Amino acid sequence: MNSKIIIPIVVAISVIVTAGITYSVTFDQEPQTRIVTEVPEPEIIYVDKSISEFFEGTNDIKKISSQEDLASILEASSTFRTVYSDGMIRTFAAVDEMAFDSAMPTAVPESGMMMEKRQSGAEYSTTNVQVQNVDEPDYLKNDGKYVYIVSRNTLSIIDAYPAKDAKLILKIALDIESQYIHNMFLNGDRLVIFYNGQSDEEIIPQFDFIPRPSYSPVTHALIVDVSDKENPTILKDYSIDGHFRDARMIGDYAYFVTNSHINHQHPRLPVIMEDSVRIMTPEAFYFDNVEEFSNFNTLTAIDIFGDTVNSETFLMGYTGSFYVSENNFYLTYQQNMPFGFYENSSRDRFYEVIVPLLPIDIQNQINNIKNDSSLSSSQQWVKISEFMQDFYNKMDKKDKEELFEKIRDALNEYDAKIQEETRKTIIHKISIDEDKIEYVAKGTVPGRLLNQFSMDESGDRFRVATTIEYYIQHEGTVRSNAVYVLDDQLNIVGELENIAPDESIFSSRFMDDRLYLVTFEQIDPFFVIDLSTDTPKILGELKIPGFSNYLHPFDEEHVIGVGRDTKVDSNDRVQQLGVKIALFNVADVKNPKVVDDYIIGDRSSHSEALHNHKAFFFDKTRNVLSIPISSDSKSLEGISSKMFAPEYNRWSGFYVFDIDETNGFSIKGTITHSDSDSRYYSMGDARTFYIDDVLYTASQGYLKMNSFENLEKINSIKLENTGKFIDYLEEPVMEVEPVR
Repeated sequence: MNSKIIIPIVVAISVIVTAGITYSVTFDQEPQTRIVTEVPEPEIIYVDKSISEFFEGTNDIKKISSQEDLASILEASSTFRTVYSDGMIRTFAAVDEMAFDSAMPTAVPESGMMMEKRQSGAEYSTTNVQVQNVDEPDYLKNDGKYVYIVSRNTLSIIDAYPAKDAKLILKIALDIESQYIHNMFLNGDRLVIFYNGQSDEEIIPQFDFIPRPSYSPVTHALIVDVSDKENPTILKDYSIDGHFRDARMIGDYAYFVTNSHINHQHPRLPVIMEDSVRIMTPEAFYFDNVEEFSNFNTLTAIDIFGDTVNSETFLMGYTGSFYVSENNFYLTYQQNMPFGFYENSSRDRFYEVIVPLLPIDIQNQINNIKNDSSLSSSQQWVKISEFMQDFYNKMDKKDKEELFEKIRDALNEYDAKIQEETRKTIIHKISIDEDKIEYVAKGTVPGRLLNQFSMDESGDRFRVATTIEYYIQHEGTVRSNAVYVLDDQLNIVGELENIAPDESIFSSRFMDDRLYLVTFEQIDPFFVIDLSTDTPKILGELKIPGFSNYLHPFDEEHVIGVGRDTKVDSNDRVQQLGVKIALFNVADVKNPKVVDDYIIGDRSSHSEALHNHKAFFFDKTRNVLSIPISSDSKSLEGISSKMFAPEYNRWSGFYVFDIDETNGFSIKGTITHSDSDSRYYSMGDARTFYIDDVLYTASQGYLKMNSFENLEKINSIKLENTGKFIDYLEEPVMEVEPVR
């Protein structure tokens, strides 16, 4: 663990002064100004960057040496939380449009389908992932012969190839609380299954005397040997404090992140257990800055073929999106700092923005009062407010209006800068190499991330795309987008800002030295951005109706987009229409074009691929695309629907397309998974994969097998509600020891 890294950010002393100013103006007489001074005597609170031995303002990463150390750090950091949450409220009030508009602004608030080849020669596809050689967890995995599915609290194993002989060979229940298990890895004959459980401890609540149960979330990682398909066995049952957040598998190591909320009354470090026996307490670290700490975010590495386990935990804010390369794990979250953190609050606004806009003689008199050490802060303000009242009442109406307008504009600009400074994304970089975990650097970028596809690592550069938004009084929400290039220590070395003002990022995809970016408000601007140097630049853009939620590479000159079609109605409102797929030609970067698009259904249509890239399937060797669709039957073409009742007119299944870079999309056919079921508005857990010449489609209810060539039905297996017994007590049973 490298504890010598220093990542500089601004840490300032905050001074809070509370005051109120109102102005009473009528238009049939000379405006009179009334300064309200009947407010509680302001309390001046100095928050020094070195309030304790734990926070010296160095911004280093520091080790938490013990449970007692943790309690002391949290006690020291609580000073920041109390000051900023309770003391940073401005009380400048605006009674009418002539008043100072100084109330605190408020917020409105390489990659692709992996292909494998079995020793038998069968080619097959696996999970659609963002980074090659970095597997992502899913509820369904296959090895070219067998399909493994976790659903609720059950594990199913299907002998899926050859498809005509496919059959369910095992369905067993895990001895856990009934829940949906959605995260699993497959590596050879080993499964790693993740699920959330609870620890069961007893604590004495504050000022009580009787111990009471305390249930805290824990994440279980089960390593299961499935070499005997009919008798799987649990080899390891690891548990670690916190909710499961995300995971990746690189080689034989599974890396996963858990997030545990801090109990400030009974704080404790996370622990790792194996089969209910504590095996380690991860090394714990915090950051020497005035961030508000709320969670432990723990990164754990386990060797699924051995006994090696390593883990480190970091005291920080809530964890957001992740990006994982073969060498580094990037944890991000939205900075959690109250407005005004980097400045001295109302006092700075007054002296730095308002006073310089007043006549020079007025400025001098105000500064003389300010510098009079014989007066307390509240006494100074009483004299300044009386002086300003006298000055305003001597002004004529026009001059006063012009001055107030100038002050309002200056305050808006000032507040916008403060909000940009405080609304950032924190990025933590952690190097990973089998069981070695080492913290590298911390960085910040303005704005918020959309998802994992907003980030990319290329060589020693890390690239991110963000949406920046903040609120300005009388102007509303100001929004734009940006791309930042960071070095290996997460320092910003290049940027491209003010992309598509008033719009938000709806999808992004980094591909080598290019970024393809879609923003949206009323139309779909598709940007091609050059990243061959540290200075990003827009090469070209295309504006079409609709938007893309997910972008996927077709080849070096084409990109597939999946999103929605839209139209603007007579009231200038945007209406979302059917699911839309588009093929973009980016060969001429200055003039990207839409080769073809295809719209499925109407506004009732939905696809899991819009928000989950694992539901998207594209095979470049055959140029075949498959996406799940759920929609009202009457809006769809090319499907057969048998209706049990008119009100159950809902179809769920898969649309399969041939794609040609010249002609675009040609519908190959549809595969129905439900044509009469009213229980689900949309079809979840939709996946597509192939083994040799068979296209497999999976949903909550079925695994269907069709010919890759013509989609002719080969076989179908019902996955849920089969009406058969599930063995709970007889072998094979996978038993899980109770936690703690």
